[in-house]
Amino acid sequence: MRWLGRLDQLVAGAIAGAQWLALPLVVLLFLQWPLRDFFRAYSREANDLGQILFALFVAVSVTAATRAGTHLAADAVARHYSPEIRHCIKKIGALIGLIPWALFILIASRSNVISSLQMHETFPDTANPGYFVVKLALWIMALLVLAQALLEIARPLPRDSA
Repeated sequence: MRWLGRLDQLVAGAIAGAQWLALPLVVLLFLQWPLRDFFRAYSREANDLGQILFALFVAVSVTAATRAGTHLAADAVARHYSPEIRHCIKKIGALIGLIPWALFILIASRSNVISSLQMHETFPDTANPGYFVVKLALWIMALLVLAQALLEIARPLPRDSA
């Protein structure tokens, strides 16, 4: 089960790294208006780079929210369940919800993402490079969701609740 520990570290590392995308994203969003209105240059490039950072940030933040227990946590009723029942619900949700969804995304978007990567697709409006990263972010999100679902299924019942 060493691979589970490595997978957990990989997901945690992706989340830790992606959290820093928020700062340049905010700066780029802020700079768009002065670049457009005062300098009359580079606002579209700032927008395109902001879209890339936003796509990557959102792709990772879905799994970050799930790991933190804040994503789609409908615990108004479940908080009254025992820890064992909540643990089983998480495992069943990962097995019948997250894994099929992530696999569907990976399979359904395969040709679109691969062709975008192969031709290094540019942004449609500006022809700036990097649009393929926005499409790749879809796979990053699905792979992280899949990894987190596998971790949820493999996670043993917490000792303090047994």
